[in-house]
Amino acid sequence: MESIADLPVLWNGPEDASILIILAHGAGAPMDSPFMDYFAEKLAENGLRVLRFEFPYMAERRETGKKRPPDRQPKLLTSWRQVFEGTGFTGKIYIGGKSMGGRMASLIADELSPAGLICLGYPFYAPGKPDKPRTDHLRDLKTPSLILQGERDAMGNREAVAGYDLSDKITIEWLDDGNHDLVPRKASGLTAEDNWDRAIHRIVDFTSR
Repeated sequence: MESIADLPVLWNGPEDASILIILAHGAGAPMDSPFMDYFAEKLAENGLRVLRFEFPYMAERRETGKKRPPDRQPKLLTSWRQVFEGTGFTGKIYIGGKSMGGRMASLIADELSPAGLICLGYPFYAPGKPDKPRTDHLRDLKTPSLILQGERDAMGNREAVAGYDLSDKITIEWLDDGNHDLVPRKASGLTAEDNWDRAIHRIVDFTSR
């Protein structure tokens, strides 16, 4: 497995692509979870270069097999900076990721000045605590941003998020009946792939502007 700044990474997509998307994983699953695999592979099929990386705590879990909590925020942000600066990519770079990975990217998006920010299931609040949103930095965000969010996400459902003051640089694409993994219930008549493919279509459109 390759590494950047001693962090494990996975590459997908054409090496001569003009656009790179860097995706970080969520708090509980690694960079090669079925969710992350699906998005990386499908985005690559659309001609985009995709780079996934693992934060130190998840890399250690991969080596030892022992679960441990996420690193503290400063260490997570340092990892983001190291990967962003270490890609050597000369085209347009977008940053983001799943849940916590996307949130960490959003915290330093204006600092890194990527072409855009892409969040897959943003954790607007801890489960059951919509009155304590993690949105202070999103009010004045200057980076063009796309958030792909499930309508019934337990960490940011449509009703709760509608009441937050968010930057006009943020576009939220609501995925029908989706949970925090953008997965709908069977009763909706939709599948996980239906929502994931719609999200991928929006990402391709967002990066092509």
